[in-house]
Amino acid sequence: MENHRAKVMKLKAIDATPISFEEFGQVIESSPDGQEFGPSDAQLDLSHGIPRFYIMTLKDRKLKFSTITHHASVTQCLGSIGGHEWYLGVAKASLVDLNRINDDKGRKVVLSTCGHYYMPPLPDEVRVFRIVGPKFLKLNAGTWHAGPLFQAERMDFYNLELSNTNVVDHTTHNFVKEDGVVFVIDD
Repeated sequence: MENHRAKVMKLKAIDATPISFEEFGQVIESSPDGQEFGPSDAQLDLSHGIPRFYIMTLKDRKLKFSTITHHASVTQCLGSIGGHEWYLGVAKASLVDLNRINDDKGRKVVLSTCGHYYMPPLPDEVRVFRIVGPKFLKLNAGTWHAGPLFQAERMDFYNLELSNTNVVDHTTHNFVKEDGVVFVIDD
């Protein structure tokens, strides 16, 4: 990555709430035991494979990024073990159904190596959310995401996706290469 040539875009973190995050997915918070399934529960789509729920250890994920990823075939859930503060860069899903293309912005449509079509996210469409406390994020299928990012040296996260998500459903956009931009969280 050639960050020395990239323009730095500072992004102010937004606290993740069910309202502030709704166009990207859901913020899931604790609920009383015995409560029936409803709209405040994660609305998951794990129908394209075998679910994988695991704890991942991440190290040195400082508050900057230049790549962003999406998974077209699955909703994904992420949360910190212990409710520690973390951040996630996101952009709205931009999956394209070739039978219904109606793009008045003149943006290019790209064929992913995974076999689906999408429009790359624009730098000004990227947002950063701060997540604190006992909650997790459910990302809509196709939501672009960068992170988890955090200030500690190391953090553990639980992750719910499919068993082969990172092999067959992993599309990445490089903002430095494509847009000349690197993002820094200004918190």
